[in-house]
Amino acid sequence: MSLISALAIMAMLFELLRRHRLREKYAVIWGLLSLAAIVGALFPALLTGAAGALGLQVPSNLLFFLSIVVLLGLTLQLSYELGRTEEQVRTLAEEVALLRLEVEGVKNATRNTIN
Repeated sequence: MSLISALAIMAMLFELLRRHRLREKYAVIWGLLSLAAIVGALFPALLTGAAGALGLQVPSNLLFFLSIVVLLGLTLQLSYELGRTEEQVRTLAEEVALLRLEVEGVKNATRNTIN
């Protein structure tokens, strides 16, 4: 079931890229996660071996831990991007306000010249 899910996510990823609904930098992240899920589904002994090497009794604990780390990393990345975007929007809003002020000044000067 996990292999089918990972393959479905990979197919959806390619479709989103094809339709330009997902940026390439995010596609790389999701592609790596899908690839890791495919490898984990094909070779479950890897997860068991890694859990044993880390001293964990249950391999699913390692899977949950890794999932939480990935989610925290994605959240941090998206928060960073959001902060940058907010700064860009603020800068653009200020530039638009200055341009409006300048256009209104030119309009007023033109009206005064005509009258």
